[in-house]
Amino acid sequence: MKRKLLCLLLCLALLPTAGCAYVTAQETESADCYDLYFAVRDLNSADGGDAVAAEKSNVEKDDDRNTQALATALLTQLFSGPSEESLISPFPAGTQLLSITLDGPRAVVDLTPSYSTLSGVSLTMADYCIALTLTQLSDIATVSVTVRGKNLVYRDSQNFSADDILLSSTEDVVGTVTVTLYFLDSRGTMTPEERTLELYEGDTQAGAVVQAMEKGPENRDLSASLPEGFTVQSVWMEDDTCYVNLPSSALQVIPQDADLQMAIYALTRSLRTLDMVNSVQILVDGEFTGSYGGVDVGRPFGG
Repeated sequence: MKRKLLCLLLCLALLPTAGCAYVTAQETESADCYDLYFAVRDLNSADGGDAVAAEKSNVEKDDDRNTQALATALLTQLFSGPSEESLISPFPAGTQLLSITLDGPRAVVDLTPSYSTLSGVSLTMADYCIALTLTQLSDIATVSVTVRGKNLVYRDSQNFSADDILLSSTEDVVGTVTVTLYFLDSRGTMTPEERTLELYEGDTQAGAVVQAMEKGPENRDLSASLPEGFTVQSVWMEDDTCYVNLPSSALQVIPQDADLQMAIYALTRSLRTLDMVNSVQILVDGEFTGSYGGVDVGRPFGG
């Protein structure tokens, strides 16, 4: 899938000092100020088309805290998401830090399986938000990101540094599609979120819906309806039926208390908001089956 990436020097005035400019003298003495990097919500309104931007965050000073502990504190804040309305987290819902280890000037960040749902530009964006955040620390020059100790083999590169700055262009957007995605409110009730998804060369509408569902809601009052570890192996259309292929291996990492029935219903209902989709058929490892994790998937949803 072709998407245009421009590697340029980052202008440090992205969102320059918004977070630290108004702290009191006492707060400045007790905390250090760092940049946390996130994706820009609306590229069309961003200065210079920057795809990532920083917001400031204070980390409590601790003379005994080493680089590893400080990096952990920064990533914990990063995965909590931005406070600026103009920014959005590039990380899938449920992404958490498992460990961070230092190998000389290289930091190896190990994350939960939800991170492996990213691909293409979305993966590159997330990788560099982590790298830009961590390479502020003088002891860290490069960053590697793994999932449960394993590299994502479909990446072009496994090491990232602040010398590689990601900017994005909308030139490769070939269309958009307006959909309704279903996530969960604070009571666990399925709740719609209207979205306009950009389609790039090689994208399908169904694939764009799946990727958006895996990434999670933009509304911060909602939470993901797909549990950690839930992944879609492939999705395609035949006539007016959308086929969604789920890997059986994911059942080993999805939490036992996850509501799989809700997840599958939210996913299939979101797909059925596409005009071309009349029904959704779930497959497991490419085969028709009666159930997935105890959920009845033998018959199409809708239709």
